[in-house]
Amino acid sequence: MDFSYSEVQQMLLDQVRRFVNNSYDFETRKKIIAGEGGYSKENWSLFAELGWLAVPFSAEDGGLGGSAVDLIVIMEEFGRANLVEPYIASAVLGGRLLASLSQGNEKVEMLEQLIAGELQLAVASAEAQGRYNLANVITSATSESDEITLNGKKIAVLNAANSDHLLVVAREWGAQVDADGISVFLVDPGAKGVRIRDFPTIDGRRAAEVEFKNVRVSASLRLGEAGKALPALESVVDLATVAVCAEAVGALEMLLQKTVDYSKTRQQFGVPIGTFQALQHRMADMFIECQLARSIVLMAAMKLDSSEPAAVKTAAVSAAKSRTGKAIKQVGQEAIQIHGGIAITEELDVGHYFKRVTAIEVMFGNSDYHSDRYADLGAL
Repeated sequence: MDFSYSEVQQMLLDQVRRFVNNSYDFETRKKIIAGEGGYSKENWSLFAELGWLAVPFSAEDGGLGGSAVDLIVIMEEFGRANLVEPYIASAVLGGRLLASLSQGNEKVEMLEQLIAGELQLAVASAEAQGRYNLANVITSATSESDEITLNGKKIAVLNAANSDHLLVVAREWGAQVDADGISVFLVDPGAKGVRIRDFPTIDGRRAAEVEFKNVRVSASLRLGEAGKALPALESVVDLATVAVCAEAVGALEMLLQKTVDYSKTRQQFGVPIGTFQALQHRMADMFIECQLARSIVLMAAMKLDSSEPAAVKTAAVSAAKSRTGKAIKQVGQEAIQIHGGIAITEELDVGHYFKRVTAIEVMFGNSDYHSDRYADLGAL
């Protein structure tokens, strides 16, 4: 089987890498984080101009094919830059959920705006009691004639403060963890009763707690069939999970590279610490973990692009997240330890990479959760 990238994918990789190398150094990233909104609107417009915002979408939706392998090509390079623009939150989570559930002219117009870089989305799905279970939803959606009233609270909503629309996951009927009865509604962040508490996350991004108190929306703003949104949500989150795993692979490779470089210059006892056999063995183990993570993420992306049954795809995603989590722990901790105390200072980028991969480890389910999910699926 050929695991090499196609010519188009290689061109995409080279294009993103040039941008990362030429326009997204550590100092530039710090300025972007300190700016309004926590991301660069100029970069976002550039992503649209270069077609990167179209990558997650099928040709029918105005995109470039919607391939998971194409997506991980981009995300790995974004990981190398520790890029903070809300690509996962807006284009992958928000955009793909909108594309999966919405219909008609409204869908076409919103996707056109999103791909053109003129629209920001945020998905409000996680709840405090959920523990990664997407079906664990207590935010209520009560029907009253042609209106829906939303009540509840969402946590860790990525890109909420910058969003033009919130895609809110709410329960129309059923018990707390029933798969049936879950819908997604398009909500204006500025609507009466919506309260957004924005905060910086440990990895330099932005998230928010979003509360809904008697928020009234038209029933026409329900995306898709009433109470049937969970399968689409699960599919989109699986894609986002593989995407952040690819991002982690890029970040871990930078941690390895920077650790090796540092070991060649840092001296003890009059010699570079990289000459110590014990440290060479540890860095060799870091390299192995990076390669194992990259291989399993590529496997998961290829499964998502295949015609395999849904359970097989889900198992592949969980295998990738579990294995990537192991790599995050070993590579991240070794990088910090070999660098020593300087690694946790704000002035060195190693600590920022470590914070990002640590955050990725718990995004969309940590290693323990995905190991259990893989086992529950019968290791298909």
